[in-house]
Amino acid sequence: MTTIPDPTAPDSTARGSAAADRRRSPGRVRALAYTAAAAVLAACCALPSVVSAVADPDPVRLRPPAPTGPYAVGQVDLHLVDPTRGHPWVEGSERRELMATVWYPAAEGADGDPAPYASPAAAGRLADELEQVGLARDAVDFAGARAGAVVGAPVAAEAGRLPVLVYSHGFRQTRYQAAAQLADLASRGFAVVALDHPYESAAVEFPDGRIVRDTAAGSDPETMREAIAVRVADTRLALDAVAELAAGRNPDAGAGDDGRTLPRGLGAALDPAHTGVFGHSAGGITAAETMLVDDRVDAAANLDGSMAYHVGNEDWTRATLAGAPRPFLLMGGGSSGREGLPHTSEHAPDWSRFRAASTGEFTEVYLAEAEHMSFTDHQWVLARIEERLHPDSPAWETTRTESVGTIDAERSVAAQRAYLAAFFTEHLRGEEQPLLDGPSPEYPEAELIG
Repeated sequence: MTTIPDPTAPDSTARGSAAADRRRSPGRVRALAYTAAAAVLAACCALPSVVSAVADPDPVRLRPPAPTGPYAVGQVDLHLVDPTRGHPWVEGSERRELMATVWYPAAEGADGDPAPYASPAAAGRLADELEQVGLARDAVDFAGARAGAVVGAPVAAEAGRLPVLVYSHGFRQTRYQAAAQLADLASRGFAVVALDHPYESAAVEFPDGRIVRDTAAGSDPETMREAIAVRVADTRLALDAVAELAAGRNPDAGAGDDGRTLPRGLGAALDPAHTGVFGHSAGGITAAETMLVDDRVDAAANLDGSMAYHVGNEDWTRATLAGAPRPFLLMGGGSSGREGLPHTSEHAPDWSRFRAASTGEFTEVYLAEAEHMSFTDHQWVLARIEERLHPDSPAWETTRTESVGTIDAERSVAAQRAYLAAFFTEHLRGEEQPLLDGPSPEYPEAELIG
């Protein structure tokens, strides 16, 4: 769940669900929009303030949809430090600190604490936003939610070498808001390093108790240009950390302190020679930009993110014009532009330029009834709230549609998981995936473009 600057700002491009627009008169195209760099960040659980608070004595308890792979899932946090650069938007800062969570296949039945869905700071931020948009603050138990992983569990030896993925969240989101995707990839034999980008992430909590909230000046093109550059450097720092782990060293800034150790077998299992980067919204731009400057990235994916700092002004990213030199996945949903055309490379000018310039193998998947926030945990969280609290006002229906579209939540999550896993399995493991070759009767919600 996250909030953004006024989505109707002049530097935005209108976005919306095709299904919702069909229910409106031609003169009432929805105002939901996204800045060209960050794309639309509609608030998870967003209810207009006119909706009265929904109180329930038994709060909604969140747990991501069960992973589909053969392995249990483990999780460990890393505190990474880059002493060569400071934090953006913080005068006098001399070093960059990050928090990351590594998801990985874990030994079955391993002892350990269940991983929380979010840190206390991030959970508190999510609860604050519930209250702001008309739900009771305790309507959802974010603090007590679980991620479906075991903290510090040994790595599943039978999983073999683990291709590595780095995940970058959307602008003003957090590393916690893609648990359904991250846990599923880990259960299929990938190691996934999910990053927070401090001072731009909604809330980052460090091991010593410090909490850093977003202080980015806005989402104008210049701010986004700076933010993406910082994100690329953050991603490369994560790749460095993976190399350290694989070499038998511990890159955690607090290694040895307070008993913080790595899960048994993690370093030896990592395969940094087969690495991918993916992300949602601004994280998708980050993936493309990182691929251009770091040869360690063998494949990358953008989940419904713009490929420009500002589409209307043709303020393109480097990747927009250079394209992807290696395998790339674009996954989008809903419509784009004021004409409400499908958000695909056939209609979106930034995606069209990027795809035309790409020389690597290209895959594009389109979910017509999805929306921008469908590609995060918002998809299943909203469905869970609806199932438990039964909000039935027109305002709820409008807001839910604008955030995650009209696609069935379970089907949306399943399709996203399938295509992400197929793409990275084919291009990091070298195992051909028929799902990427043509229409699938198993996932009729998804269309392959081009």
